[in-house]
Amino acid sequence: MGLNEHSHVHRLEQGYIQVYTGDGKGKTTAALGLAVRAAGHAMHTYIGQFMKAQYSGEKEALRNHPFIVIEQYGNTTFVRREDVSSEHRALAQERLQRIRQAMLSGQYDIIILDEINTAIWFGLVSLEQVLALLDQKPGYVELILTGRRAPQEILDRADLVTEMRQVKHYYEQKVPARTGIER
Repeated sequence: MGLNEHSHVHRLEQGYIQVYTGDGKGKTTAALGLAVRAAGHAMHTYIGQFMKAQYSGEKEALRNHPFIVIEQYGNTTFVRREDVSSEHRALAQERLQRIRQAMLSGQYDIIILDEINTAIWFGLVSLEQVLALLDQKPGYVELILTGRRAPQEILDRADLVTEMRQVKHYYEQKVPARTGIER
């Protein structure tokens, strides 16, 4: 569904703010799992992925899904905060506005801001902008924010916080990201 189509019946009486953060694997996977579960109940989810512009299994699997819209925002040309340019910031600002439009459109029950915490840490968007978005959340919308280094102010505003903690990871044995598992 596009952002300009008519609204639908909302399934949630009350939407909450959830945060998936921490250094462990599985934050995006947990958020996507929630979207898939909700789709099984005819709930509509909009997923905006920051810091991601490459091919991904999840984007391919959800292409043309009747209840889930996934859009990637980002540029993979920088890997350090000091490499962020004004163009990167401008694109992130545009994308944050797109998420705001989706959230306020009346079409979605769930909005996922994937890697938004990382985008804040990189300086692509400001903490104040994200807090303002939280202030604008309609009561029926569930907001999910993912990414490492969630600011304390966001943790304080959240109704549910899950911290993924890395206990052991095969990356330590130099195993590269595997198709279908990590990407």
